[in-house]
Amino acid sequence: MKIAYLVLIPLIIFLIKISPALPKDFVIFSIAEEIPMGVENEKIKKNYYLNIGQLQGISPGATLDVYRNISRLDPYSDKTRYYFKIKIGELEVLHSEENASIAMLKNFEKDNNLLYEINAFMIGDEVNIHGIKTKTN
Repeated sequence: MKIAYLVLIPLIIFLIKISPALPKDFVIFSIAEEIPMGVENEKIKKNYYLNIGQLQGISPGATLDVYRNISRLDPYSDKTRYYFKIKIGELEVLHSEENASIAMLKNFEKDNNLLYEINAFMIGDEVNIHGIKTKTN
């Protein structure tokens, strides 16, 4: 019994250590922006906080693709739900740490004629390293 614990404990510690590097959904988890002052042609800065960082290969200057997950129910057939993962823009990383990064807007795809409920990046939008394809995109 003690031998089983001696094998199991290092295995658990190893899994906890590598868990940040395991594949998961990386998202925008917070947004900070300047307060608008009402000045004409004012550009409001926004910072996007992401749960992807240096352990995933992110460094300042990296470009990240941003995706919006949209689901719609087809009421006419057998109530099938369809899921769409649509690229809506790109972020540029300003600062990165072990498991998190801060980024700014690089490009928002507003000319693709798709309707979004919110025409800006929002909390929960997925991010992925630019140019890397996943199963769902």
